[in-house]
Amino acid sequence: MPRLFRSALVLLALITALPAQAAVTITFWSHELGNSFPHAFFTLRGIPDAGGAPVDVNYGFTAKSLSPAILMGSVKGKLDIAKPGYMRGSDAQFAVRLSDAQYAQVLALVNAWDEKTGDARYDLGTRNCVHFVQEAARRAGLVNVEFPKLMKKPRSYLKAVAAANPGAVTVIGQSGKTYLDALPALTPATVGPAPAMLTPAPAR
Repeated sequence: MPRLFRSALVLLALITALPAQAAVTITFWSHELGNSFPHAFFTLRGIPDAGGAPVDVNYGFTAKSLSPAILMGSVKGKLDIAKPGYMRGSDAQFAVRLSDAQYAQVLALVNAWDEKTGDARYDLGTRNCVHFVQEAARRAGLVNVEFPKLMKKPRSYLKAVAAANPGAVTVIGQSGKTYLDALPALTPATVGPAPAMLTPAPAR
């Protein structure tokens, strides 16, 4: 089979495996050791069911500065917006298609953990990046999200959540580069105005 044809088949399989982009899809990501610490974050991509502008943003949560203080207790935290290169070096683990109500709940979570609008305390043991994506998964409608022994292990935690919620998630398990390259383009919605909800901050 010609290499070009095989590549096209792989790309088609990836596209058909992803949730439809007519709604906003939340995708959960992990990043392992390299030039930075292990990390978990999520992306929001698609168009609300009620219509409106396309959404394509990502959010994580981290300490404002990495120092020995994070081992002692709570420190200042912040929302973390992943850059394209970081995302391509991460792994997309699974995705969930959101209703507009769930989308609004996830945005409310983002505001609640933002230092400008909510409580941005970071605690390695009780309020880290995995706790942030755990709450996002809960608001996305997933039921089995409690894995206390994995709350400092982003990849292991997300894989456990995917395995514990069969039928409720679309398992991806792809490198960021492969996943992002397969995503279809977003086009502006034409069906009515967007629902009243919080507006996500653009990715930097």
